[in-house]
Amino acid sequence: MAQTQGNILPFRGKWPKIADDVFIAPGASVIGDVEIGAGSSVWFNSVIRGDDNPIRIGERVNIQDGTVIHVHSKFQGTWIGNDITIGHMALLHACNIQDKAFIGMGSIVLDQCTIETHGMLAGGAMLTPGKTVKGGELWAGRPAKLMRELSRDEILGFDWSFESYSERAQEYRTELMKLANELGEV
Repeated sequence: MAQTQGNILPFRGKWPKIADDVFIAPGASVIGDVEIGAGSSVWFNSVIRGDDNPIRIGERVNIQDGTVIHVHSKFQGTWIGNDITIGHMALLHACNIQDKAFIGMGSIVLDQCTIETHGMLAGGAMLTPGKTVKGGELWAGRPAKLMRELSRDEILGFDWSFESYSERAQEYRTELMKLANELGEV
């Protein structure tokens, strides 16, 4: 039997609330106090775990393969706005990602960090607790620091990224629904 969707599980009586058109890939897990907005996608082997505090994910957010999103056990959830790309194997922990931000592959965003609208964290970077990436800035390194201002073209490229993943997610969703129908799982 083929798995055609990810694992959606309750924790402490709270089930995730997921918009109808969200694509959750097989092997991905969404657990507990999590809300995911329309047009978003959670790709293969990602884990979104809202156990001790909430996770709120806006519309048209693409959470790429192997990403982990979690919360702080005592004081903070994770808040992710709209129109955001989160690259493969990223780790977001008890942070705030504002609309149209870009999180590079393999990057880490730690407790009480903020990435403002049009802010970018480069692939492989680690944003240490309490730091803020301001709009229009590129931060990189471990620990991450301000590298430079982003160009207008780079910022416009953020739109291409989440839009293309949104289209691809719907294609995958359609293919997997077709497979589920053929296998009699729907």
